[in-house]
Amino acid sequence: MILNITIDQESYELEVKQELLDELKSFFEDMDKEYDRGVQMGRFWVESPDDEQRCQVAVNKLVNAMYSEDKRSLYIMAAYIVSKFPDVKELIYNSEYEMQEIDIQLHG
Repeated sequence: MILNITIDQESYELEVKQELLDELKSFFEDMDKEYDRGVQMGRFWVESPDDEQRCQVAVNKLVNAMYSEDKRSLYIMAAYIVSKFPDVKELIYNSEYEMQEIDIQLHG
């Protein structure tokens, strides 16, 4: 699957393969257990994040991984997002906005 990402008006494409999703399944379960305890979203603490909020946190981590050239974390976060939203069309990130404003667009 091709994951389209727009970061501050720059567009990128990442290929997320099914093999990666399968390989990371137990890792994603561990991530979800961690997120079950709540997440910090910018200035706000979210006690029980839903899937969209979990993915907004993952998008933030993905962008940080991209800037620090951490390919491993970049693909892990991309695969996590695809695992939660297999019909994801595009991720839109703007560094001037709050984390809760990260836009996860789905097909259809």
